Amino acid sequence: MNWTRWLPLRALSGWRPRDLNGDLAAGLTLAAIAIPEQMATARLGGFAPEMGLFAFVAGSAAFALFGANRHLSSGADSTITPLFAGGLALIAVAGSAHYLALAEMLALMVGLLVGLSGIFRLGWIADLLSVPVTTGFLAGIAVHIIVSQLPGLLGLPPESGETLRRVGEIAANLHLINPWSLALGLGVFAIVFTAERISARIPGALIGMVLATLAVAIFGLKARGVEVLGALRNGLPQAGLPTVSLSDTQALLPLALLIAIVVMVQTAATSRSFAGDDVNRDFVGVGAGSILSGLFGAFAVNASPPRTAIVAQSGGRSQFSGLIAAAIVLALGAFGGGLLADVPEAALAGVLMFVAQYILRWKVFANVYRQAPVEFLLILVTMTAIVVLPIETGVAIGIGLSLLHGLWSATRTQAIELEQVPGTSVWWPPSTPSAGEQLPGVLVAAFQAPLSFVNAESFKRGVCKLIDARGDSVKLVVLEASNIAEIDYTAAQALIETIAHCRKAGAVFAIARLESLRAQAALARFGIADLVGPHRIFHSVDGAIKALSPDKKLAGQQDKAP
Repeated sequence: MNWTRWLPLRALSGWRPRDLNGDLAAGLTLAAIAIPEQMATARLGGFAPEMGLFAFVAGSAAFALFGANRHLSSGADSTITPLFAGGLALIAVAGSAHYLALAEMLALMVGLLVGLSGIFRLGWIADLLSVPVTTGFLAGIAVHIIVSQLPGLLGLPPESGETLRRVGEIAANLHLINPWSLALGLGVFAIVFTAERISARIPGALIGMVLATLAVAIFGLKARGVEVLGALRNGLPQAGLPTVSLSDTQALLPLALLIAIVVMVQTAATSRSFAGDDVNRDFVGVGAGSILSGLFGAFAVNASPPRTAIVAQSGGRSQFSGLIAAAIVLALGAFGGGLLADVPEAALAGVLMFVAQYILRWKVFANVYRQAPVEFLLILVTMTAIVVLPIETGVAIGIGLSLLHGLWSATRTQAIELEQVPGTSVWWPPSTPSAGEQLPGVLVAAFQAPLSFVNAESFKRGVCKLIDARGDSVKLVVLEASNIAEIDYTAAQALIETIAHCRKAGAVFAIARLESLRAQAALARFGIADLVGPHRIFHSVDGAIKALSPDKKLAGQQDKAP
């Protein structure tokens, strides 16, 4: 392994003084967007608002050191916060010292898993969740955010427990709604929504929060029952390892694995969307952010698609923009707690309500429903599981459904007999209206998927069935293998048995167009290349027919095909 590629500051390499203007503008814009969002996300997870600010600082600083993408923004994230908050609430009381210690340890575990995944180049894990399952997951998370923020938006007492029970209690307390809180929350939501429609660079959340805070002070809304944050604690967090028992650490491991997968999926998607050329390096950067965040008493962080887009659109040239934003946010968290004393909780609820509707992928819902009804069921099942069941159980079900759907798709592949397009040397699956031709004594079979344990039996059964259907007339069987990218042990045994069946039927077996280097290596490793014989492995179907066809006149005709 080339360890030099992991040296720090790659995302800052090539920085030039003339890039400062773009990075400064992007950093100021990012800070304006991040401050209210990070505070709201911290509240969503049951933490003091300033811990969201420190999580952003940790995520930004660590990614600037170890990440590769020049625009990616890492910090507190509303996608994973409900997930780990729900999981931690099953072990400790939200907001307690035990809860905070568990969150710190969870951040260390998630950061270690994500970082090691990058070091050992496990970026393929990010592809384990299909788009429908990811859409259902985000929809379920959006429902959790909405339900958790409704009490703050409506001025009702905070609720806890299962989502459906919370909904029932909120409905029962609707007569207690505080109209001032509702007006503030909806006003902030409207400002953020409108600003985002005009330009993502407008810090609508900050504008809304400032206006809501001024309204509280000018109109004396605290006396009218509007809840505010109160003065935040000034000072920097102290570094140290969390004090957690071994049994608690073991209990956190399944949750850490789930969150790590979600972080990798979102990080990969964000990095690839913004010219990322090294997803594994970005895993290291985001993982390091969670570790640093946990060491300073905060919680796990994640890549943020909307904040990353803001950096790119604001002219950011490097991770220096993230460091500028981190410095501003750190100064506020360390010295400006008094400035945030009159921020109404309804304002933060309004910000999170916007986030919730933002992550609901309505267009994907509509497209999947119209184009792939079966996969639309994956969206509904995943969303329902996350809403109705404990959230970490719902995520596990979503991941399982995604894997099962992938396996199901692979098992549906069937062996087919190709036909020669008249007047050409092209062999193609049977189609209408231009039917192809079959050559006497020749069977050209194809399997349009990698060969693995999930479809090995289907492959063997399908090819043997094609051979048996032709009876004694078939003298040459050519496996057109252009789509076979991989062959595992189980599939290799099935291929060996298929070759034996072919020979028992009195036919010669050949392989054509095995283009995958991995599949070629598998043929040699499992002894199949020797079994078939190097002289029966060809670059083209026509080459196999020309060399091995029992009908020499037919072989001669292949030479004339264009």
